[in-house]
Amino acid sequence: MDHSFERLLVRHTLRLPLPTGPAGDGSAAALRFDAALRTAGFALSHSLLRALSGRPGETVVELARRALDAVRERVGDHVGHNAYFVDFPHNVPDTQEFWLSCVLRALDDPEARQAVEAQLSAGVLNLLTLPTYGRYQHTYEELLAAHAELTPASGDRLTLLHPGGPVEEELGALYLSLAGSVTPLGEEHLADLAVLAAYCADGPQPVAIPVRENRAVVNAARLRAGAAPLLDTVTDVLRLACALSEGDVTLREPTRFRSLSRPLRRALLAGLDGVVAAAPEKLADVAPYREAWKRLGERLHPHEYPAWPHAAEVLAVARGESRAPSLDSRVEALLARGDVPGAADLLASAAPGRLFRALDRLLRTADEAGREAVLAAVERCGSRVAGRVVLSVREHLQNRGAERGAGRRVFVNRAGGAWVAADTRPALPAGVRDRLVALLDAETRRRLPVPERILVTPEALDVALPLSGRASSGGFGVLPRGSVSPVDGELLRFFMYWKQTRLTTDLDLSALVLDERYRPVTWLSYTALADVEGVHSGDVVEAPNGASEFIDLRLGAVRGAYIVPQVHVFAGEGFEETEESFFGFMLRDREQRGRPFEPRTVRMKSDLRGPGRVALPLAFRRDEEGRWHAHWLHVCLRGAPAANRVEDHRVSVTVLLRGLMERRPLTVGHLVRLMEESGSAVTVWEGGEVPEEPVTYLGLERPDGLAEGSVVVTPENLRDLIPA
Repeated sequence: MDHSFERLLVRHTLRLPLPTGPAGDGSAAALRFDAALRTAGFALSHSLLRALSGRPGETVVELARRALDAVRERVGDHVGHNAYFVDFPHNVPDTQEFWLSCVLRALDDPEARQAVEAQLSAGVLNLLTLPTYGRYQHTYEELLAAHAELTPASGDRLTLLHPGGPVEEELGALYLSLAGSVTPLGEEHLADLAVLAAYCADGPQPVAIPVRENRAVVNAARLRAGAAPLLDTVTDVLRLACALSEGDVTLREPTRFRSLSRPLRRALLAGLDGVVAAAPEKLADVAPYREAWKRLGERLHPHEYPAWPHAAEVLAVARGESRAPSLDSRVEALLARGDVPGAADLLASAAPGRLFRALDRLLRTADEAGREAVLAAVERCGSRVAGRVVLSVREHLQNRGAERGAGRRVFVNRAGGAWVAADTRPALPAGVRDRLVALLDAETRRRLPVPERILVTPEALDVALPLSGRASSGGFGVLPRGSVSPVDGELLRFFMYWKQTRLTTDLDLSALVLDERYRPVTWLSYTALADVEGVHSGDVVEAPNGASEFIDLRLGAVRGAYIVPQVHVFAGEGFEETEESFFGFMLRDREQRGRPFEPRTVRMKSDLRGPGRVALPLAFRRDEEGRWHAHWLHVCLRGAPAANRVEDHRVSVTVLLRGLMERRPLTVGHLVRLMEESGSAVTVWEGGEVPEEPVTYLGLERPDGLAEGSVVVTPENLRDLIPA
């Protein structure tokens, strides 16, 4: 068994597959395992501790070694986190005093003195030319020696690991869950699905694969295993070809198609021929990806296979040699004639999901009779629309302004790029909007299960529904965009780590403080190392072996209402080009001391990804009662090619933040209310003893002691809550 699968299971499920083999006395080893886990903020559940105590000690030790590596990586403890200032957060100097000290040390350096004097004479000094600026002046071991041990506190995080079944059973279940997900998976989960699909190609397969990107990944594994791919659109074939070339199955980025073997070419052409032969109207789907089809055609050699003439038709349409009017063009023609009911009927019969996505436009442009026709079309085809689309439209409606020009429109693309615009659309009639909301809620309620008893934590109620895998990034403790979670602690510490791949790369961690009207109060960055609110650990300008930066904030001293941490690319590689880059935050009490990075205080660690040069993972808001809350953003700004700084992006960050804060996402609480209306008994659980009977549990972490047969939904499998 490849032990990397155990790491994958821990990352997705927080379960450890129990080792097979003879019984033994592993109680001492299990206790040592638990103690080691606690240094990273994890622990064995009672049931897992009991199960491991009955295995041989050497078996437990080997499992512990692999599991410790897995959990430490989850929270970012797999690398050494050095800080520029060895005593951080103590003895951080004033910014200008620090810069002056770097200049004076450079003047004392015979090799640097002449160049520095020349710059000073010219009146402009580049800090990066100073030998001691931005480069560690001590080793990681020296930093560890300068800090006392962390004093444990009751608020330290403790995440439980639970016992799993046999490895094969756990892998099969995870594969079926990911492949059958009704929402698109994020980048990390999609890569894991590819690994699992190859491993489980000969095992049980999901009844349905509703998300096209997931289907492409599974189809690639099926083809390599000798099974027929699952195809029902021409775009399925294009995505499959991208997967076989290890390209982008979302079709967002161009794929450089590889030379394909003859069996693979035959499989793709046969699949393409079969789709078009069964439904010639699907040729209309070629146009949106015309260029990709032309590139793929050069690899497929369709002229060598006259037995599949319909495949050649697809490529003829892509080259412009044949015409296939698209559904969109037919709809636009009807709307140009003012035939809104006709457009609604066409969409309802041919593409119900597109009807739902076009509802706002249809309803605001139709007259009263047209709106009645649109609502009738919604009622007719609602059962054929994906659950996440139904919920997405519902979320859209609850953020729709009641008047023209009311509020702002926030746009977030699949890569996390975000921008804000004024909402200039005409208002939807209140009665129509309310009727549509009722229709959508009724359709969602019809699809949801009705558990006898639901146990939900208060924190889970404010978690946003993951209607797209792009609404969050990979990592630990990460919640979907729009989620809100409480922040309890005296000190809030941000951390950021990166390791460059080829180019010298400088990423900068900053934090902007805004008042209740979104006006800047102050910021902490390499240009402002200390202020009333806290301190910065110092600028590091290269990371051939990895580098870290930190910001320490005393929440009680913050003068504003918002804290917006951000990561800027100052020079070198972008987030997706680095070997590794991630951001996170820790919470601790004032007297705990400890190293700059302490894994047991980590509340969240998020991979930095996206094409932008400024990352905004989340923001923190203080409410009227003085309590802080984290608001999850997962967005990025394009920024400049180089030299991005917090000072330069204050306006764009505040405009975007205001728009995001005004949005109200659909949350777990919405689905809980619908299930309660259908008859489920709902208990808001704030800790203590869990019920003895099986329940459906919704929370940020699985508690110990849930009865066998309980259904557990945590952020790791929150997608399972979305109805199909």
